Amino acid sequence: MRLKNRLALITGGGRGIGRAIALAFAREGASVAVAARTRAQVESVANEIASACSVQTLAIECDVADAESVHRALESAQEKFGRGPDILVNNAGIVETAPFMKTDEAMWQRHLAVNLTGAFHWTRAALPAMLERGWGRIINVASIAGKTGAPYISAYAASKHGVLGLTRSLALEVAASGITVNAICPGYVDTEMTSRGIENIVAKTGTSAEDALAAIKKMSPQNRLVTAEEVAGLAVLLASEEGRGINGQAINVDGGTVLF
Repeated sequence: MRLKNRLALITGGGRGIGRAIALAFAREGASVAVAARTRAQVESVANEIASACSVQTLAIECDVADAESVHRALESAQEKFGRGPDILVNNAGIVETAPFMKTDEAMWQRHLAVNLTGAFHWTRAALPAMLERGWGRIINVASIAGKTGAPYISAYAASKHGVLGLTRSLALEVAASGITVNAICPGYVDTEMTSRGIENIVAKTGTSAEDALAAIKKMSPQNRLVTAEEVAGLAVLLASEEGRGINGQAINVDGGTVLF
């Protein structure tokens, strides 16, 4: 078990990629805290972990955009496990689509608050204990949109570009401290978020859901959606001792859609 005796905390852990990472970490022996705004979802994932794996787990209600909520969530984890996380996965995120001139300030601020400042809040909270222990893993779930951008997602793309800047800068700052900081950049993943995107395409264009899905799949040279489990597999590597030489990287899981 590659993560035995480690404690992992995953934000946005109630569904999709976050859920897959939480389960993958638990199968590798890590104790797991799953955090999200929707308590029912994280409780469901925590129960799933408890049923399948002999590890400790905790469901935490948390709004990553609220520093006080993050502070309370960290205290809950410390109370349960006796320490802060060894592994932090900043996965919580939102995506909304709109032409740039219809992207109002509220929409812009929502994306920055959740996707970028949320990672800042949790990293600031978890990093001191990692530095004290001389070991830690910070994994930021970004997006290939953080490397390339695309029409109608200016707020989302800007926030994910920011996540990559945070990842690279912090990675260099803590490189000699036994801590690695990396980002995972998925393409389209077979999750609820992609399903909502398809519904949005259907509503705005009148195309069928089948045609919208086919168009999304064609964006990948593999002509398919990535699975959440594939993203989780990379997260396990980055969290493990075998991944200690990987630092400051933004690794794509997209079937070859973006080649840098």
